[in-house]
Amino acid sequence: MLRIGLTGGIGAGKSTVSATFADCGGVIVDGDVISREVVEPGTEGLAALVDAFGDDILLPDGALNRPALAAKAFQSDEQRATLNGIVHPLVGKRRQEIIDSVPEGTVVVEDIPLLVETGMAPFFPLVVVVWADQETRVERLIKRGLPEHDARARMKAQASDEQRRAIADVLLDNSGTQDDLVEQARRLWYERVLPLAENIRTGSVVQTGPRLVAHNPGWAADAQRIINRINTAAGAKVLRADHVGSTSVAGLDAKDVIDIQVTVASLEDADQIAGALAAVGYPRRPHMDSDVPHDDDTARWGKRLHGAADPGRPANIHVRVDGWPNQRFALLFPAWLAANPDVREEYVEVKRAALTAPDYAEAKEPWFAEAYPKASAWAEATGWRP
Repeated sequence: MLRIGLTGGIGAGKSTVSATFADCGGVIVDGDVISREVVEPGTEGLAALVDAFGDDILLPDGALNRPALAAKAFQSDEQRATLNGIVHPLVGKRRQEIIDSVPEGTVVVEDIPLLVETGMAPFFPLVVVVWADQETRVERLIKRGLPEHDARARMKAQASDEQRRAIADVLLDNSGTQDDLVEQARRLWYERVLPLAENIRTGSVVQTGPRLVAHNPGWAADAQRIINRINTAAGAKVLRADHVGSTSVAGLDAKDVIDIQVTVASLEDADQIAGALAAVGYPRRPHMDSDVPHDDDTARWGKRLHGAADPGRPANIHVRVDGWPNQRFALLFPAWLAANPDVREEYVEVKRAALTAPDYAEAKEPWFAEAYPKASAWAEATGWRP
């Protein structure tokens, strides 16, 4: 089963994307629907809301008067926190019951309006955010009958556009027509979601050709989302997780593949977190158990390597042992390149030459053999530490 997260600000068009994914075969777990279900008459959720906000939030028939609740709950951060503290746990419990009931092989789309606020984004191998600018959203909400001051108050109470962008693996722009949005969503489903689901099912990773591209400032945010997933999935066994490799060096041409180093206490710990990494979209690449040693301490160059199942964001996850030479060099290398422009330019030329070799990585190894002692000497001279 693949679970993907879907979110967007009020009025952004999330419901259109959700409906499109359902038409494509996804099982939709709608947070808005569940949040209404858990506060229906006779539920513990409604009783708790009445205790917290008063019985004037009820309609004459005993159902929840949502505008009356909103008028109270959105007055302050404290009131909103009270509302969330009652509803969120109940929604989470019901969501899990629904997910547990679907068949294996299903793509489950969890439509969660407050995905940022609940901190749940790292639990998903893919997060889709639907976006439209604030004034467009206000205009849409007014046409739906919501007073402008209520629309703006609800937007202010939600995460900002910047916060949503930070968690977005995919940002669907709903500045155009509904048909445009539907087409974006369908293309995403067939070109990325379904291949991701199949790769996770089979334990396959994305392979890319050795093509260099100009440095992309967005690589840092991509790396941070991967790191957040790894930390959430693997927990305390991760001593640190770092963006390493060429994409971590500002201004450096690189393959469009994010390299992350996960530091653990032992290779046994590396093996123990393999399943957790695979579950969030990073299956292990078998038979990749060591880096090429660049000193005489050959026994301490072992590692485990995982790759991304997501065709839209290729990545390598290098799991190495704390204090081993390869772990330290992975942290040292970007710092050395960043501090030495001449070396950085030399490395770009080495990479360009390696593009024509039968094995890109192997073709670079002679240069790395010479670079390792030079970088180590630089670290000693400058006092660099991880």
